[in-house]
Amino acid sequence: MTGIVREFVGLPSPLIGRAGAGGHPCQGVYHRPEGAPPKTAFIAAHYNVDFSEHYLASYLAERGYGFLGWNTRFRGNEAYFLLDHALAEIGVGVRWLREHAGVERVVLLGNSGGGSLMAAYQSQAVEPNVTPVAGMRPVEAIEDLPAGDLFIALAAHSGRPEVLTAWMDPSVTDESDALSVDPGLDPFDPENGPPYGAAFQERYRAAQRARNERITDWAIAELAALKGTRARDRLFSLHRTWADLRMIDPSIEPSDRRPNWCYQGEPVKANYGVFGIGSLCTLRSWLSMWSLRTSQCAAAPHLARITAPSLVVHATADECVYDSDARGVYGALAAGDKRLEFVKDEHYLRDSRPQVADLIDAWVRER
Repeated sequence: MTGIVREFVGLPSPLIGRAGAGGHPCQGVYHRPEGAPPKTAFIAAHYNVDFSEHYLASYLAERGYGFLGWNTRFRGNEAYFLLDHALAEIGVGVRWLREHAGVERVVLLGNSGGGSLMAAYQSQAVEPNVTPVAGMRPVEAIEDLPAGDLFIALAAHSGRPEVLTAWMDPSVTDESDALSVDPGLDPFDPENGPPYGAAFQERYRAAQRARNERITDWAIAELAALKGTRARDRLFSLHRTWADLRMIDPSIEPSDRRPNWCYQGEPVKANYGVFGIGSLCTLRSWLSMWSLRTSQCAAAPHLARITAPSLVVHATADECVYDSDARGVYGALAAGDKRLEFVKDEHYLRDSRPQVADLIDAWVRER
């Protein structure tokens, strides 16, 4: 088996300077086989999760590729996320591959939540469309991003605002009270299910969208109220975001997934815990990432601008990405050359990583 070289990459951002302690805003680890530099390399980034040691990096390096597990300055810093800033910093990684690593073909790997992020990157690179969030200046660095040559969506969600809305608990009646509840919408009240009837599901989904819209209304009003004050933004917390009915009731969109389970364990415990997506936001990061109305982090509009050859891989036992997500991503892609593949495993592919690496390797080599 070929030896693997792992190189730390720390680079400046076009938007902010190096940290006082010395760290570069853009950081990652480049995995490659020993010997001649590979001509094809992957880059993977996420809104918040550290991808520098991505679980597929070594497997794809063993198969002759470069793999840059890349982090923008928002790694572990989701509360302050701004899409246009993140795209500029992904562009730093893509340029490094082309200009310094000797790579001729770049494969954009959109994994998990990173699916919509990397779709937004390619979309902006081929047809600039991303605008600044309210009150922010345009980011010149996103007007000329180097595009990827191939696109892969792996166990990918349908977009940040869609995922949060599908997961959020609409029975919250007071956003400042983590225990407030409308019994008629409580997913953990046995009177409501599981199993959940069609009428309850319809009311529940409508109430989830309504909760998202209420928070957006409030965020816009709060920003307006801050004008003329000493503050430009403010932090707020978001409670109870592990309550997708599909997590609890396996009869809704059946799959190979474990029933009554989510990425944080049993949904009722996760929902009332302190670890959740969107749990801490600023007004502007809510509008940039989570709002159904204003976020540009939905995958579908960006996928519609992607014409590069594209592969979608869905894990059929994924706890929180469902068959409809994968088929939605596949259907939204504008690529004439696109493929949808399935593997029986959970979200992080703990049992099938070599198999998925082989699948990706074969697909890339065909092109």
